[in-house]
Amino acid sequence: MEVILIEKIDRLGGLGDLVNVKSGFARNYLLPTGKAKVATAENIAEIEARRAELEKVAADALAAAEARRDQIAKLEISITSKSGSEGKLFGSVGNADIADAITAAGVEVAKREVRLPEGPIRLAGEYEITLHLHADVDAVVKVTVIGEED
Repeated sequence: MEVILIEKIDRLGGLGDLVNVKSGFARNYLLPTGKAKVATAENIAEIEARRAELEKVAADALAAAEARRDQIAKLEISITSKSGSEGKLFGSVGNADIADAITAAGVEVAKREVRLPEGPIRLAGEYEITLHLHADVDAVVKVTVIGEED
């Protein structure tokens, strides 16, 4: 299915690009979320007419993400969790815990923006966590997990 993108999407294309995607991806994700429109002559003409407006919105989103990245770079986050004597946590520290700790420190971060490629943190220690704030903006925050014994 051929669609025209309304915003930049990772590993797919940028604003105004005509891309060919699987119909399920278009029907279930791109079209309902408003990230793309079916590539008809009217839709292509509409996107071209609104291109300046859409590029301004995209530039504003990029600038906001870069500002958040600069704020996040200054943070050092500490999360306390119960642990055993060897530093192994009872449970784990996941995306939601990290997002809540960063939000409590003063920078709004959604759970979906936290990237933990190796899964949840299960040991006490220092970690560098990547936050995917925008298609072009990634931030790194230093998170210290402190094990608290009973």
